[in-house]
Amino acid sequence: MPKNSFAQAAATGNALLVRVKGNQPGLRDALSAVCRCQTPSDVHETIDRRRHGRQEHRRVEVFDAADHLDTDWAAHVACVVRVSRLTYLKDTRSGLWPTREEIGLYACQILLDAPTAARAIRSHWGIENRDHYVRDVVLGEDASRIRHRPGIMARIRSFALNVMRANKVENVRQALYINTLSLDRLLALGAS
Repeated sequence: MPKNSFAQAAATGNALLVRVKGNQPGLRDALSAVCRCQTPSDVHETIDRRRHGRQEHRRVEVFDAADHLDTDWAAHVACVVRVSRLTYLKDTRSGLWPTREEIGLYACQILLDAPTAARAIRSHWGIENRDHYVRDVVLGEDASRIRHRPGIMARIRSFALNVMRANKVENVRQALYINTLSLDRLLALGAS
């Protein structure tokens, strides 16, 4: 995430909460150092036990970044959010619950409390699952071989997805299948 994105967000009266991944090792190391050198100012823990043979424990910790980052980032990052996930995945063959651990670091322009940061991060995953996953897997956007003006096909996919969402379609894959079998049904969807 370039610094100018933070500056543009601030100029428009918005604030960014951005996950910092391995493609920015300098910033990621700086955020890790902020988390190592102090105790969190706020902590929020949740347990999700209802998900498809998974049990996920989340711990969201907020750290004040003031006076802990170099001058390049100090003007843009007010707090660091560390999300620790411990996921138990049920193996149906053995009945065992192997675990998977993940730690995510987020840079935020404003000071947040841990419950607010947790809600914002989970809301982003809702967008990821509801839109990006559907585009990538069901509509085949990643597998597309269109190289000349791919934006046109992306707009057509967006239009189709918006028509389905406006008609309260829950299962996009099933709706695509049903509508490919009946042109009349497809045209009726677009007319409503």
